[in-house]
Amino acid sequence: MPSVSFVVVQPQRVELTAELPGRTAAYRAAEIRPQVSGIIQKRLFTEGADVKAGEALYQIDPAPFQAALDNAEASHLASRKAAERAQAALKAGQADLARLRATLSLARSNSQRADELFKSKVNSAVQRDQATTEVAVAEATLAAAEAQVESSKSAIAAAEASVQQAEAAVKTARINLSYTKVTAPISGRAGISSVTEGAVVTAYQPAPLTTVQQLDPIYADMPQSAAKLLQLNNGGQAAKNQRKVRLLLENGAAYPLDGTLQFSDVTVEQSTGSVLLRAVFPNPDGLLLPGMFVRTLIQEGVREQGLLVPQQGVSRNGKGQSFALVVGAESKAEMRMLTIERAVEDKWLVSKGLIPGDKVIVEGLIMLRPGAEVKAAPFGEKPQGGAGPGR
Repeated sequence: MPSVSFVVVQPQRVELTAELPGRTAAYRAAEIRPQVSGIIQKRLFTEGADVKAGEALYQIDPAPFQAALDNAEASHLASRKAAERAQAALKAGQADLARLRATLSLARSNSQRADELFKSKVNSAVQRDQATTEVAVAEATLAAAEAQVESSKSAIAAAEASVQQAEAAVKTARINLSYTKVTAPISGRAGISSVTEGAVVTAYQPAPLTTVQQLDPIYADMPQSAAKLLQLNNGGQAAKNQRKVRLLLENGAAYPLDGTLQFSDVTVEQSTGSVLLRAVFPNPDGLLLPGMFVRTLIQEGVREQGLLVPQQGVSRNGKGQSFALVVGAESKAEMRMLTIERAVEDKWLVSKGLIPGDKVIVEGLIMLRPGAEVKAAPFGEKPQGGAGPGR
């Protein structure tokens, strides 16, 4: 009678994970380009060093931009002076206008009195006509003064527009001068510099001067089939955006910090039928670098009543179907056809074919046939009254 060892299948909580290949990517990356044209005077950072947001990386020769700023400020000052002169001319014209209105009022009063005296035959016609002429002259002078005031107002409007234009020119010149210091827009690690002192650069050139990448945290991008993605979204008890992700490095070592599954892309790659998943990992020591090949373990869900069977207890027939031998009634071996869902470490997760309490034979399977009587003992113990288990 053959001796065998068995394990008792019991339901247990099983965490379902998927292993996916992927590559790391910088959390943020900024290509540094000049915003003005000029000659590089200095490189102000060390290649491969960490830089802070706003830190100066390059110094472009500021002399022509300083001269442009001085010229713009001088033009602005001249425009302000011209506007002040126009304001003074307007005030003088308004004062003269008040004087001429008083003169016209007096001339009209004198003309009225001269007309009354002429009717009384006290004044002559010459005096009357002279008074009337003085009224006409005062009216014409007042009209000319009013026109001059309107002209002064227009001159003030033009002068104020010129002042605003000069202010804009000063602001533009000051901005261009500030652009001579090429700064880092983000904090991160600076890469290789593509230029040295004395190089000529142009504004918004296609080739970046260097690249700054934020490496803490860092992304890991993994392709996942669309079918598996549906299972990932529907399974498990953790929130969709809070699933933990573990990472294995290229040398097989486990990364010590867990990541979080952040999001999945909204487009399925037509050629492969896969969707890109992105996880974010803390990287305080800078161990992970952009472009590294990694393997990720993503938790797909939890099977509360999962049945796990050691892989050595499962065989396949000529058709490739999975089966296991169990210790049945009267200590006889019985065959059970299995439906295997996936591998979980060194065990198979069985969805059909076994029930809780089944004794699956894992040792002594060589030459063992269904229906044969066996001497069975729990795995790891020696059967009573027989030789040790064979394979």
